[in-house]
Order: sequence, then structure tokens, then C-alpha cells
Amino acid sequence: MEVRIFESKPVLAAAAAVEASGLIRAAIAATGHARLIAATGAAQFEFLEALAKMPGIDWSRTEFFHLDEYIGLPVSHPASFRRFLTERIIDRVHPGAFHLIDGEAADPHAECARLGALITSAPIDLAFVGIGENGHLAFNDPPADFTTETPYLVVQLDERCRRQQLGEGWFPRLEDVPTRAVSMSVRQVLKTTRIIAIVPDRRKAEAVQQCLELEVSVWRPSSALRWHTATTLYLDRASSSLLSRPMDA
Repeated sequence: MEVRIFESKPVLAAAAAVEASGLIRAAIAATGHARLIAATGAAQFEFLEALAKMPGIDWSRTEFFHLDEYIGLPVSHPASFRRFLTERIIDRVHPGAFHLIDGEAADPHAECARLGALITSAPIDLAFVGIGENGHLAFNDPPADFTTETPYLVVQLDERCRRQQLGEGWFPRLEDVPTRAVSMSVRQVLKTTRIIAIVPDRRKAEAVQQCLELEVSVWRPSSALRWHTATTLYLDRASSSLLSRPMDA
């Protein structure tokens, strides 16, 4: 894993967008298309805005997959990740395909199977991910399942994860935050050729420090990114503030 630290969130976002756009263009040049995984959440705002403005990407040759989605939350809800991705990617750049998770599917396990068949049909070139305040990767809260090969899972959301969603302003009350979600599994994320992790803000500093400096553990799900040799972790001064040996970009 390569760790890069930037002075501010906007500078981080711009640098990550440059790397991401180069990898997307390279994948399209090599195979005619790029298969991508997109993350959601407040940490991704500036990055996705910068990426959408990058020149020279034939977005019609991209195919996107969705990391996670709440179960039972309508797409019209402000916290819906389908809504987030539609507004910030689909309606902005018009990718060739975007396989959204239907959190309102009658059978979430069948929805996992549907998506699993699609994502395993060919290699994934690039994933954009984040790290949760509780160290989660996608919606794999601790203790995460590091062994399952199933691409998508129905998972329970722990209270700290749900409080993060409340703190980011997506929900008015904790009891309004769903308790279950569909999430890409940790092993499926790690099967991606290249991973870019976007992790700004002081509220992520403890999770960043633990994931980088403590042992890889199911209790720190994002620490599994250290097993992936082609991951770049983008931090700002705030999110890297607790590291014992910070490295500069």
C-alpha cells in the first residue's frame, strides 16, 4: 500500500482524480473498456466532482459497480446511495453501464446473487473506496468476514457505523438509520486490480491510525487493504494526524 498525504481535502481530491483518470484511460486503451467500483459518502464529494471534470475519458466505455446500499431505504431518500451515485456519477458522466444495488428488492439475498454474477464475469480494473469511522470497508463493520468468497453479502450495521451516518447529516434520528445493508465483501474488494482509498477529515484519524499501525484484523476491516499491493491511500493532514510516522506526498 502506498500512503499519500496532502495539505487539504480539495488538494487530495484533485490528486486522486488525476491518478484515477489515468488508470481509467489506461484500462480503456488496453481492453476497450474499464470496469470500476464506486464508493459513496461525504468523503467522496470532492473527489467525484474532480473526477467528473477530468478530460479524455470515454465514459461510454465504463461499467460501474456499487459498493453498498441500505436495505429498505427508498431511492428518493436523501441518504440513498443509489440517489448519491445517480446525481454524482450517472447524471454527470453517463457511463456505459452502472449496476446499482436495489436496496428495495423483495429478496436481498437474491439481489446479492444477481450482482455477484455480474461482478465476477470479468476482472475489475479500479475501485474507489473509503474507510469508516469504525474502520469498516464498504459496509463490512467489525468483526468483518475476511474469508467468504461471496461477492455481495447481507450485513448488519453496528451502532458506530449508524451514528456516523447520523453525524454526516443523512438522517434526522439514529432510529431512522437502517440496521441492514447489502455490501460488497472484503475479498471481492481485494480482487480489484487497483484500489484508490479516499479518506479525508479528522473524524477518520483514529480509524486510519489503527488500520495502518495495528495488526490486520477483522476488528479493523479496512486494515485488509494492506494485503493489496496496488492500493493508494489518500489522506489529508487531519485524517493522518494520529499516525506515528506520517509520510508526505
